Amino acid sequence: MAVATTGFFDGVHIGHRLVLQSVVSSARERGGEAIVFTFWPHPRTVLQQDARELRLLTSLEEKRSMLLSLGVDRVEVLPFSRDFAAMTAYEYISMLRDRYGVDHLVMGYDNRIGCDGLTFSSISVPGVNIVSVDALTAGGSVVREPVATLEYPKKACFFGDPTLGLVRGRGPANGWEGPKRSEGGSLTTVPPAVSSTVIRNLLSEGKVEEANGMLGYDYRLEGVVVAGNRMGRTIGFPTANMQLYEPLKLIPGNGVYAVEVEAVGGTFLGMCNIGTRPTVGGNVRTIETNIFDFDEDIYGLPIVLHMKKRLRSEVRFPSLEALKLQLEKDREEAIASFSDTL
Repeated sequence: MAVATTGFFDGVHIGHRLVLQSVVSSARERGGEAIVFTFWPHPRTVLQQDARELRLLTSLEEKRSMLLSLGVDRVEVLPFSRDFAAMTAYEYISMLRDRYGVDHLVMGYDNRIGCDGLTFSSISVPGVNIVSVDALTAGGSVVREPVATLEYPKKACFFGDPTLGLVRGRGPANGWEGPKRSEGGSLTTVPPAVSSTVIRNLLSEGKVEEANGMLGYDYRLEGVVVAGNRMGRTIGFPTANMQLYEPLKLIPGNGVYAVEVEAVGGTFLGMCNIGTRPTVGGNVRTIETNIFDFDEDIYGLPIVLHMKKRLRSEVRFPSLEALKLQLEKDREEAIASFSDTL
């Protein structure tokens, strides 16, 4: 006996978490296992749907760790291929039942599954109870209602985000009167446009605080410290240059950010510059972090940045002295921003 949900879950944002909360609580009530079925690689990379533009909020390992931390018992990573994408909703759910013992499947409102793009109210699979938890409802199941038959391209694939309903039209004009709660369900308000795509766009624009609000945590970058040109050290602001572990990880828009840094077993405050370093004639995008009150050699060691606040845009200064003066102001503003959150 297993309660499950399925989707890519990029970012494991607050919309995802409401669906996951229902999965875990239902599994506990039923005495079953809570399983999340996700995919790798991302469907867009396999189906070549703007794959060059795709950047991810979470690596596979980050995602797995987050899902398990939310009480999920098991995370199954299914290899995504063109053959996989060709499965109908019935075939896919039947596979989950036969191979993994899934008898209760939780979907987000308007979540579509399979190459035929069916919603929870359009699917009937013997031996599997299929329910939908609206992204505005924590712990309650949406009552099944008929939905209009929609036509989709034959090559369409709907194995993605289980909270697509958050970015679709709502209200009476769209045939939706609001969330219906099952007995005991509690209503939780979340922003009406939460989706992995919206969060990616916010981060690309440098709007980390807004993105963090939708994620439910501070966006993070993980990597290893690599050698740089040591220019920062000459003006009193040594930096740790970072190489990301995940090549497809989304890097926030160019600018200077207040960050919390994990390194050598400790947590420190700092500021990070993302950009090409125009003042020193750079043309390669880098991630450089000045860690406050820190003077250890960490080349080759892991580093994690938690993006807290964007301080300013990246600017080309007329001289290193002008850059130094601005960095001093940036440091003061960063420290003040941390004080505001303590």
